[in-house]
Amino acid sequence: MPPTARLLSRRGLLAAPAAAALTLALFSPAGSPAAAESADAPAAAGCATAGTDGFCDDFESQTGSQPSGRWTAGAPNCSGTGTASVDSSVAHSGGKSLRINGGGGYCNHIFVGTPLDDVDTSGTFWARFQVRHTTPLPAAHVTFAAMHDAGENKDLRMGGQNSALQWNRESDDATLPEQSPNGVAMSRPLPVNTWTCVEFRIDGSTGHLETWVDGEAVPGLAVDGTPTHDIDGQWLRKPGWRPSLTDLRVGWESYGGDTDTLWFDDVAVGSSRIGC
Repeated sequence: MPPTARLLSRRGLLAAPAAAALTLALFSPAGSPAAAESADAPAAAGCATAGTDGFCDDFESQTGSQPSGRWTAGAPNCSGTGTASVDSSVAHSGGKSLRINGGGGYCNHIFVGTPLDDVDTSGTFWARFQVRHTTPLPAAHVTFAAMHDAGENKDLRMGGQNSALQWNRESDDATLPEQSPNGVAMSRPLPVNTWTCVEFRIDGSTGHLETWVDGEAVPGLAVDGTPTHDIDGQWLRKPGWRPSLTDLRVGWESYGGDTDTLWFDDVAVGSSRIGC
């Protein structure tokens, strides 16, 4: 499987010149720090009340049709029909969003990325974005968000397979959940033609991660260190995985022939939960 386009990293590896519990572990004891943190998800709307100490961008400061400022668009290795633009006709908050026209096939990928310099990714950090798209997730593997793992020089990818959300680790192609019928059933699809809030928490010191969709934990999109049948068996076959994540990119990459149009808005990263 071809590597995901890596646009940005803290070390500047491939920067374009101009251009994701068992929620908090499904089995976390009530009253544990993890369980308490999940229960206290703050209410947030756009970026005005995000309250993050990292960054939150609603794209309202964009002045042209092409992403600029902290954002860099590109498709290294090869490029084709995929495009990224600032859209003034569709938005979750305010009047602007980031639009991705994602083409089918690897070389028609496109991502827009930003370094994660605003937050310490060696420990626990949180991310949230609003996403809207037009086409149901396909059976084939696709990616719509990625982070460069400097320790492996590969990507940690969020996207879909078998019509449901999944995480994928590029270094060994492990999926979360496992792509068995029971594993896929522990995930969920990404609704079309509506804004959906995606949140995730990653702990760089333990390799644990958790995921929420519209404020609800997705059991199949979490790793807590304890093997869970049909969910994280592949993931835990690599002992001691500790991601060193340097950027966040949103966009589209298809490993089959699947296309999609997506909008992203209110993208935020911080050291505590941001909320939807």
